[in-house]
Amino acid sequence: MPEVLVVDDSKVMRDMVVACLRPLTGLGFTHASSGLEAIERLSLKPYDLIVLDLNMPDIGGIEVVEFVRGQDTLRHLPIVMVTTRGDEASRTKALAAGADRFMTKPFTPAALLAEVQGLLTGGRG
Repeated sequence: MPEVLVVDDSKVMRDMVVACLRPLTGLGFTHASSGLEAIERLSLKPYDLIVLDLNMPDIGGIEVVEFVRGQDTLRHLPIVMVTTRGDEASRTKALAAGADRFMTKPFTPAALLAEVQGLLTGGRG
């Protein structure tokens, strides 16, 4: 069963991401409420994809992406960055750090579902 790590400091947003992805049957979900908690969870078990908020109070999404890409065992893990900051500078910075996709909140459930499904079945390309 593919496992998705959903990282956002907002429980409502984490729950919304999970609700958006429910049509993809067989997914398991783990929640993390901060970048630091995400890094801790990544050291405990393997995941197949991360949906990651850009702005969090302790370690931000960019730092989490940089951590993931710096680890031999995690460097190919697909990451979907989600944020309220839709400016081009934020998008460029996230993608340059190694995020595979960049989505601005609010996004449609279908859009998130399509991005996650594509990354889980087709890889990071």
